[in-house]
Amino acid sequence: MDITWWQIVLLTLLAGIAMYDGNNPIFFGLVKPSMTGFIAGVILGDIETGLFVGGTLNLLVLGVGNFGGASIPDYMTGAILGTAFALMSGEGAEFGVTLAIPIGLLMIQLDVLSRFCNIFIQHKAEKYMADGKLKKAANMNLYGLIPTSLSRMVPVALALIFGSAFVENIVNNIPMWLMDGLKTAGGLLPALGIAILLRYLPVKKNFSFLIIGFVLAAYLQLPVLGVALIGLAIALFIFNVSNDKPQEQQAEVQGGMGDE
Repeated sequence: MDITWWQIVLLTLLAGIAMYDGNNPIFFGLVKPSMTGFIAGVILGDIETGLFVGGTLNLLVLGVGNFGGASIPDYMTGAILGTAFALMSGEGAEFGVTLAIPIGLLMIQLDVLSRFCNIFIQHKAEKYMADGKLKKAANMNLYGLIPTSLSRMVPVALALIFGSAFVENIVNNIPMWLMDGLKTAGGLLPALGIAILLRYLPVKKNFSFLIIGFVLAAYLQLPVLGVALIGLAIALFIFNVSNDKPQEQQAEVQGGMGDE
């Protein structure tokens, strides 16, 4: 598919807004690859591909945070460009995921550069604090989000503007065996992400639910959304039962005291 100018503008703004959202105490989760991929899919007219690319990348960053100023792979940008390249090339979501991973790793360097540019802004904020100009100091901290957002917006815009011919050249010149290998790697990534996630979850305690989910997906061919809704229903049931137990125990205690 060919990408239009307004889609390039919206995807570029999405990258900047997502970074702004991710650097605020109260955020809507736009910086998460799953959300970004979904919105990119809406903009490009293929929500399924956006969710597949973003959701797969989201599995790779579960439990990962850039605390202490550490830079981590930026799979949010990878979700945007991976979704766009998957649709522009016509090679499918697996191909987009495979391209998104090196894009996310490359963005680490630009993240370091944006943090370096913020040194001047933060020094100005410290000077305003020393002078008692609190409002100006607060504004300087807001201005610090500009380099961070631009470090994502500029690469996204350039990649989308010049990316169509670039992607076509890649697709036309990549050997078929390599293309099949990339698709296979992209197909394995969801399993890898799930395996990483299972290491941090209480699997032994809830192994029965894991078996139920596997049966629903593998044998009954239930879509992922259907399995997720069943899991949500089970979670809500357990949550309600857990909340009812303390109330029942409290009622029993009060009843016993009344009999006395």
